[in-house]
Amino acid sequence: MKTFSATPADIEKTWIVIDAEGVVLGRLASIIAMRLRGKHKATFTPHMDMGDNVIVINADKVQMTGKKREENFYWHTGHPGGIKSRTKAQILEGAHPERVVVQAVKRMLPGNRLSRKVMTNLRVYAGTEHPHEAQSPEVLDVKSMNKKNTRV
Repeated sequence: MKTFSATPADIEKTWIVIDAEGVVLGRLASIIAMRLRGKHKATFTPHMDMGDNVIVINADKVQMTGKKREENFYWHTGHPGGIKSRTKAQILEGAHPERVVVQAVKRMLPGNRLSRKVMTNLRVYAGTEHPHEAQSPEVLDVKSMNKKNTRV
């Protein structure tokens, strides 16, 4: 028996839409990361971009457990003393709440060139509207996968 290794001709990408309203951030991010890499497929090949295109809507209504809303995201400006931080709550209430979901998914992927390519297949929107209706995406109901995926 030979190990299967996918070629670009073998790859079939689908479009998936996920509603993030009321879903716990970490569980959502792990499901999205798995779908982006293509690990849910039987033909998964680690060095190929096998994953689906994922659309996340209602990213501003994502839930967090415990005191994670008060935890900080840190970054450095590149200048001396340029460390900056914002809490996740501040980001969710700000102009770009989708950045919390994008950052969580990015940190669940390995840090290499393939992951940066895979991240281009993720589209996150704060509201319910998205401009990808022409791709006729399938709905993935994350809430019904596991009762722990949601918070009231």
